[in-house]
Amino acid sequence: MHNIVLFGPPGAGKGTQSQKLIAKYHLVHLSTGDLLRAQIVEGTPLGLTAKKLMDEGLLVPDEVVIGMIGSALHNNRQAAGFIFDGFPRTTTQAESLDRLLAEHGTSVACMIALEVGEEELVTRLLGRGKTSGRPDDQDEIRIRRRVTVYNTETAQVAGYYAAQHKFHALNGIGEVDAIFQHISSIIDQHQAAGSEAPAAATREVKA
Repeated sequence: MHNIVLFGPPGAGKGTQSQKLIAKYHLVHLSTGDLLRAQIVEGTPLGLTAKKLMDEGLLVPDEVVIGMIGSALHNNRQAAGFIFDGFPRTTTQAESLDRLLAEHGTSVACMIALEVGEEELVTRLLGRGKTSGRPDDQDEIRIRRRVTVYNTETAQVAGYYAAQHKFHALNGIGEVDAIFQHISSIIDQHQAAGSEAPAAATREVKA
């Protein structure tokens, strides 16, 4: 099983690159944001709580996120690998993810971080907010708060994976395809080093 953490601040392009990676490597896309938004659409108690926090640009409690990840892993036990988009966000979550994956007999192969400056992120997210309908993409104060949370808390996760020799950073500004090729080369290097190759078909996450 080949598991990849795609990392970066909100607006760095993780969603775009994830879709391209899924098409090439046939990994299961596991986005905590998507899982949470599904709960919001369904109007579950978890969804209502998550919506309030997300609208304020705050993080959802670890135990809630880990529970959703565990359920997704359980429901996709035959997957060739996962791409974790927007998770883990803290060192504590990274440690929990390692334990959770170990229970399933696998681990994170590499972490790839897209690096983008704050002003570019603000521009991107405000532009996205015109079509996404997400309140946290339409308010500059909330956007900058999310970037601050990333810089003060989430970025520490890079050190966690660097200590495991799994961290790779690259410039998230430029042509989408050029960035994708750079990411692909990193993944290919890990696979050539002995990682298990992905299966022949893309699998959808079962919530």
